[in-house]
This record gives sequence, structure tokens and C-alpha cells, in this order.
Amino acid sequence: MAKKVGYRCGECGWQTAKWVGRCGECQAWGTVEEESARSGVTVATGGAVSAPAVPIGQVKAEVAHARSTGVPELDRVLGGGLVPGAVVLLAGEPGIGKSTLLLEAASKIANQQTVLYVTGEESAAQVRVRADRIGAIHDALYLAAETDLSALVTHVEKVQPGLLVVDSVQTIGSAQATGVPGGVTQVREVAGNLVRMAKERGMSTVLVGHVTKEGSIAGPRTLEHLVDVVLHFEGDRHSRLRMVRAVKNRYGPVDEVGCFDLHEGGIEGITDASGLFVSHRTEPVPGTCVTVTMEGTRPLPAEVQALVARTEAQQPRRSSSGLDPYRVTMVLAVLERRLNAKLGGCDVFTATVGGIKLSDPAIDLSVMLAVASAAGDRALPPGLVVLGEVGLAGELRPVRDVRRRLSEAARLGFTRALVPMGSLDVGKGRGGGSLVRVNGGSTSFAPGFDVVEAENVWDALTHVT
Repeated sequence: MAKKVGYRCGECGWQTAKWVGRCGECQAWGTVEEESARSGVTVATGGAVSAPAVPIGQVKAEVAHARSTGVPELDRVLGGGLVPGAVVLLAGEPGIGKSTLLLEAASKIANQQTVLYVTGEESAAQVRVRADRIGAIHDALYLAAETDLSALVTHVEKVQPGLLVVDSVQTIGSAQATGVPGGVTQVREVAGNLVRMAKERGMSTVLVGHVTKEGSIAGPRTLEHLVDVVLHFEGDRHSRLRMVRAVKNRYGPVDEVGCFDLHEGGIEGITDASGLFVSHRTEPVPGTCVTVTMEGTRPLPAEVQALVARTEAQQPRRSSSGLDPYRVTMVLAVLERRLNAKLGGCDVFTATVGGIKLSDPAIDLSVMLAVASAAGDRALPPGLVVLGEVGLAGELRPVRDVRRRLSEAARLGFTRALVPMGSLDVGKGRGGGSLVRVNGGSTSFAPGFDVVEAENVWDALTHVT
């Protein structure tokens, strides 16, 4: 049969008749590669099977139970631990602490099973120095410095590990694929072989991945589809705080976050992260508002700050750090249209405290009140937390897990909360205090903690001024 020669994007699968440097669909550079395909459909024939099909009730589920890594915060994000045969991709910026975290976890897992740590970015001596510094020396933790896939497979066959750590997948090359290590073809070939080997051996595998300057994982998009779990390691270089988020998890939740403290002696999990993202001051300051976001099952109080300054520029600046800029723009538009705020001739800057990134819709009202407070140069009442999603019509929409959020705020010493109407029902609050509705939309959620409900943004602004 005649063959057709075309080109396909390794990221999204877009096809073209001739080569281009940039994909016309996903706009990725250097991902379009030549491929040969027959001009007909080949009929597949039967072949040997690896195991006969059995009723689903007879499949043994015990082999897929997660095993603890010895790092509670990492177990929280993974959904209990590492599943045998699972492949985890951990991505993050250079120097953020990925290797330190994995070396710490590998030394703890070595108490239960053999671990093979393959480094392609550093020498074995460099990794040993780090292990000495953080106390990650164990007889069952094996170390190898390799950049060739076939050599890596040989190490696995000799050591027979229960956990394989590859740091990083972009540095490993295969002689069976074209291109240089880190290229689209090489990463796809290496990752495919490692995933196949992990499934056949029931070996947990952790791959370290690089990220681009935009923050996305480097390499083909198929890399994220091949693995079972995708974790992002985040943090500010000027802060010791680090966070691990799951963006894909076949064995657990995808909205959990693990908090870590990176210091000279290694990395430690922070079991109680409340208070890390709130400024501690004696007097209220205009342009600040505290909210409570949900990171999986963990409520985290966070402070939103805003600064409004007059400008002579024709196009005022709208800058945000740690917040979704598109959602902030929407909140500013509602503030101008529904509350008649005059922001057209002002620069507006919004940010979070502690380097946390907030994407929860429940922070909308806190962003709006912080900007309104900065514009009017009037501080919000002390001890106040604010929750609520803002609609384009100016209405406030209830958010999930309000009781858990308010219980955490009360535990930290806050005394008052502003929430959307209907967020609380008459009953017993999880915070331990009685929940009794009274006229005017005010409730007592816990001893000494009052909740005010507002129907729209105008009511919310009236309650806090």
C-alpha cells in the first residue's frame, strides 16, 4: 500500500502536510515531527494475552493498596501513599527542592523495601553529600548515576527495587529513539519504557520532570497521560515554604496540598499550616482582608492585600500575584459597575501573603472588599474573615465547606465572619458552638464568634463599614 508522509504535533496530535516550527493548534514550539502512515486501515489479528479475563469481583484489590512514604504531607497529596506499580511525575522549577524531598522520602521508604535512586543531573558523590546533610543514609537505598535507558534497566534488574526514583526523566536518553535527551521523541520513548517496566514488575516509580518558563511540564503532553499521578512542587525562592499539589491522581484526590519547610537540614512537613499566609499586626491596615480557602480537606486562612493608587497613564495597571488575574479583573468590573467605585484612573495591585496561590471562588468577596478598603483608605473591622463567590449581577453565591472554614477561623482567634446568605442552616456547627439564627441575618456559630450573612455585594460592603 502507498505510504503518506505527514507531520503531527507530539503535544496535541494536530496534523499538517508540511513541517512547521510551531503547532497551529496548541501553539507549542518544536513539537511537530514527521510520521509515516499507510493510506489504509490495517486489520488487527488476535495475539497472546498476558492474563485471562476474570470477573471483576475476583480481581485481588490488595495489591493496589497505597503504602506510606513515611512523609505524612506527601501521603496526604498522594492519597495515602505510593501504590505498587504506580508512576508518579513530580515537576517543579530548578532548585525548588524536588531532589531533597524525594531523597528524604526514599530514605524512609528504605525501611520497608529496597529503593533505587537514579540521578542523571548530578554525580553520585553530589547526591551522597546531600544525603549526609539531611540524614538520608540507609543500607537499602541504592544510588546510581546514569543517563542511558538501557543502563538504567540493567540496574533495575540487578537491584530489584520496590521503588525507583529517576531524577530526571529529561536527562535519560534511549538509543532506540532519535533526537537528544529531553526532546519530544526521547521523553516519550523513555517514559513509555519506564511505565511499562513499572507495571510489569509492580514497582512504584517516581519521575522528576522539568517545567517551562510558563510553569507547565516540559516535554510532550503525552507524558502526563502516561503516568498515574502528576504532582507540582511550588514555592518562592525567597521563602522556605514549599507546597506540593496534585493535578492528576488515579488513586486519590486532586485538590489536596502538602506544605513543607525547606531548610539547611533538609525538608520537613508542616502539619498545621494555618497562620502561615496571614500577616500578624497589632492594628488593622486598609487594603487587607482575610479569607479561608479549602485545599482539599484542609482549610487554610489566607490574607488578600490590595493597593489602589492614582495614575496619569492612559491605561491603568492591573497586577496580581498569587491570584487568578482574569477573576480579579471580573471582580473589579463588578465593583465599578455595582458599587460605583471609581477605579478607571487608578492602578490596582492585588497579592496574597506567604506566596500561596489562591484559585478558590470563595475568595472573590475578600478581593473585592480589600480593593474597596484600599480605595476608600478605610480598614476593615479587626478579627473579620470573609467568604463568598461574586456573580456578575453583584449577588453572593454560597461556597462549600463553610462550617469547616469558620471552625478553623474561630480556632485561630477570629471573632466575626461575613458569608453569603443561606450558607449556614439551623443546627449544630462543627466548631462545637450552637448555631442559632436571629433577625437581621446574624448567627452565633461558636462561643464569641458571630456570622453575618449578606445577599449581595452592597449588603456586604454595608456590613463592614
